[in-house]
Amino acid sequence: MTTVAAVSANFGRDLEDNYATIRAYVEQARERGVQLLVFPEAAIGGYLSSLGNHGDTVKTTSRSLPPAIRLDGPEIQRVQSIIGDLVIAIGFCELAEDGQTRYNAAAILDGSRIYGSYRKVHQPLGENMSYSAGDDYGVFETPVGRVGLQICYDKAFPEAARMMALGGAEIIASLSAWPAARTATAQNLQDDRWTYRFNLFDTARALDNQVFWIASNQSGTFGSLRYVGNAKVVDPGGNVLATTLLDSGMAVADIDVAQTFTAMRGGMFHLRDRRPDAYGPLTELDAAQTAGWRSLAHA
Repeated sequence: MTTVAAVSANFGRDLEDNYATIRAYVEQARERGVQLLVFPEAAIGGYLSSLGNHGDTVKTTSRSLPPAIRLDGPEIQRVQSIIGDLVIAIGFCELAEDGQTRYNAAAILDGSRIYGSYRKVHQPLGENMSYSAGDDYGVFETPVGRVGLQICYDKAFPEAARMMALGGAEIIASLSAWPAARTATAQNLQDDRWTYRFNLFDTARALDNQVFWIASNQSGTFGSLRYVGNAKVVDPGGNVLATTLLDSGMAVADIDVAQTFTAMRGGMFHLRDRRPDAYGPLTELDAAQTAGWRSLAHA
């Protein structure tokens, strides 16, 4: 058995406060025997304070932007000094090798090794004004199994999780800073339409690909964003094994990857039963149609 956990917590610009929060959850995880702990998107330095036309962007301000850090920089090393032999996934703003390009990124690591990193591919609501986009999905060998990483809006795209499942991912860590709806927000955030979508995507992507799905999220508020929490662990049948709901905390579950895969994939195995020969349009880039969708979105 492997014990995994997803964190729901609030992370802002104060790095020392971030490190203290990381340490607190690492200590809780050790007490509960957790072997893989998934922190939210932007857990080092916080997320943007707003989205859309009024968001904090490279073009308009540097005051509120998340600090851009290198994968081999002192901030990641500080986190490694905290976590020891615990494997974690964590989000941050990555500064590229050119010293200028910024990515919304995540890494999976322990105290002595970085097993892999990921740059967010799908960008919502003007996020491209603050970050450049990544362009691939990797699957990384770790002490807890083969793990894929994705960030927030990626979960709305079935292709993202499917790429990692086809690459052999057993666990997909989905790190988010997912807020409530900006308009007509429900009085009870658990009933909010964006909370509903967040939870639906998590269970659907796990079931689509018959993988374990660990979804972290920010909680509380930052700037104009009010986060919905709901960190969770989902099994390959789409069953939620543990969740924080709206609260801060950890969703912890024991999983048996080999036994569950044998049981779940012994009958209907979605990856095996695909028909790529019938999916032609999905693999053919129609530039004109894509341009048309974008023009409609900005009309």
